[in-house]
Amino acid sequence: MTDPTPTAGTAETTLHVGGASPYDVVVGTDLARHLPAMVGDAAERVAMVVDTRLQPYADDLVDILGEREVLVFAVPEGEEAKSVEVAAEIWNALGQEGFTRSDVVVTLGGGATTDLGGFIAATWLRGVRVVHVPTTLLAMVDAAVGGKTAVNTEAGKNLVGAFHEPAGVLCDLSYLRTLAGEELVSGLAEVIKCGFVADPEILRLAESLEPGALGVDDPVLRELVERAIRVKIDVVVADLRETGGRDGHPGREVLNYGHTLGHAIEAISGYTIRHGEAVSLGCVYVAELARLEGRIGPDLVQRHRELFGRFGLPTGMSGPSFDDVLELMRVDKKARGSQLRFVVLDDVARPAVLAGPSEANLRAAYDALELGEEAPEQP
Repeated sequence: MTDPTPTAGTAETTLHVGGASPYDVVVGTDLARHLPAMVGDAAERVAMVVDTRLQPYADDLVDILGEREVLVFAVPEGEEAKSVEVAAEIWNALGQEGFTRSDVVVTLGGGATTDLGGFIAATWLRGVRVVHVPTTLLAMVDAAVGGKTAVNTEAGKNLVGAFHEPAGVLCDLSYLRTLAGEELVSGLAEVIKCGFVADPEILRLAESLEPGALGVDDPVLRELVERAIRVKIDVVVADLRETGGRDGHPGREVLNYGHTLGHAIEAISGYTIRHGEAVSLGCVYVAELARLEGRIGPDLVQRHRELFGRFGLPTGMSGPSFDDVLELMRVDKKARGSQLRFVVLDDVARPAVLAGPSEANLRAAYDALELGEEAPEQP
């Protein structure tokens, strides 16, 4: 696993992402001073894509960028920002301002803002530099690292996108103070996911936390953030473009544990459910599916329910019909032709791909999610 490098004399940790386009992820507090160096001296203009709720914080970053001309684009909050229409408005403005290949995009916001800004950087002039300043736990451990960018369409989530690695990432934990409690908890779903697929210590730490006392300044929370980022770094360095892992490991697909159903639930809800909540449901679902397929026992399924539920994340639901959800899962990015593929576990930190499970088991696992309890074995 990637070793963190503490920055001398500070409470910062620098995690290096290797590969063809290496960059650093800095974790700590009050990190804005690093932004000019990550943007680079060549940039005359910076396009700052910012969640409209965070515009006052954008002013601080504008000041620290000094003499550079900064174009601030305030975008809608949440998934509403991730549309071709919003991207097109920014593309048109960049063209009018003469935004060049040497200029840089900076994102300030949660996962949706990060995805959108990354997609704009990936597509403008076939790719310009981007620096991410994630402000939510979800964005820090997921969207900002790894170079996946996307927008949503009516057909589903993240179906239009590109791989485009950032020039740097500043995970300033101070921004977590801007979050409502439920938003912080939502981000924990992605952290816990990383524990199940790669780092059992994350699960132990999460199980030791008192959910009601979870605070931004808690050193355990910081360790969870750093561990989750390290998991993602290790995965994307080994398989940046999701072409597959080695020795049966799913490669980058492993980061989509729980996301096949999770993305379907988000889409069918009109993105009114938080991403982390959908991932929690998706992880419980796929754990139950793995049990029905004979890959894991009921104890590991129950650990999913207990650990996600410990923080108030949903582990059961009712509402959308299975047939409606199945239709959306069929356009999941992991699907191959008509065959559905799921990342499952053979044990904690032993992920694998399950291709073409029976519809009976798919339906039974969904029924269990609606019932909030284990499904009976299928004949």
